[in-house]
Amino acid sequence: MTWIYGAVALGVAGLVPLVVLTARLAVSARRLAGEIERATALLAPVRERLSTANVTSGRQEG
Repeated sequence: MTWIYGAVALGVAGLVPLVVLTARLAVSARRLAGEIERATALLAPVRERLSTANVTSGRQEG
């Protein structure tokens, strides 16, 4: 009977690293999404200026 408890304990102990890594991955994904949002916000005015300059110079995009 004790071996059953030992097997369950080993199984739970094996899941702990997976839970920790999953939590770290979720936090990293959230941080990356924030960085992408900030970069998009910073690049939007520049993109608008470039497209305006492109239209005034007579060139087409793409």
